[in-house]
Amino acid sequence: MMFFRVALLVLRKDFAIEIKSREILYTTLLFALSCVLVFSIAFVKQGEPLEDAAAGILWIAIEFAGTLALGRTFERERYGETLRALLLAPVPRAAIYVGKTLGILVLLFVAELLLVPLVAVLFHASLLARPVLLAALLAFGTVGFASVGALFAAMLVRARSRDVMLPILLYPITIPVMIAGVRGTVALLQTPPDTATVTLWISILAAFDVVFVTLSLWTFEPVMTE
Repeated sequence: MMFFRVALLVLRKDFAIEIKSREILYTTLLFALSCVLVFSIAFVKQGEPLEDAAAGILWIAIEFAGTLALGRTFERERYGETLRALLLAPVPRAAIYVGKTLGILVLLFVAELLLVPLVAVLFHASLLARPVLLAALLAFGTVGFASVGALFAAMLVRARSRDVMLPILLYPITIPVMIAGVRGTVALLQTPPDTATVTLWISILAAFDVVFVTLSLWTFEPVMTE
C-alpha cells in the first residue's frame, strides 16, 4: 500500500503543478498537432493521402510529443532540487519512478485523444472504426514508450546535453514498440480490418511492456543512486 500511495502522491504533485502552469500540456499538444499538420501537407496530394501514411504519422507524432514531454517533465524537477528531495525521502525509489511514468502516460493519452481524430480526418483513415482495438494498440504502445522514456529522462536530468542525449538513447530502444504499433495500426486500417494481425501486434506490445517496465523498475534505483 505504501508503494502505490507514494506513486499516487508523486502523480498528484505533477498534476497540481501542471494544472497551475499548463506549460507541458500546451507545449506537447501544440507540437503534436504541428507534426500532423506538416505531414498532412507533405503526404496528402490532391486530397488523396499516401497509402498507410496515417499509421506512421500517428505514431511519429506520439513519439515526438512524448520525447518533448519527457524532457520538460524532468527538467522541472531540477529546479529547487526537487528530484534530490524525492530520492532522499524514506520511500521506495521505484514508487517515484511509477508516479512520474503515470504522469507522462496521462499527458500522452490526452494528446492521443486529439491526435487520433485529427489524423483520421486529414488522412481519410478509419481509425475510429474499431475503437477498442485502437485503444489497446495505443495504450500498450504508449506504456512501452513512456516506461523506458521516464527511466532515461531521469537518468539524464543532470546532464548538460540531456535534450540531445534523450532521443539518441530512447529511439533505438523503443523502435520495436513503434514498429509494432505502426504495423498493428496498418492492419487495423485495412478493408476489412485484419483483426487477427492486430491482436498479434497487441500481444507483442504487451510482451514489450512487461520487459520494459520490469527492467525499468529494477534499474531505476541503482541508476539514480549513481
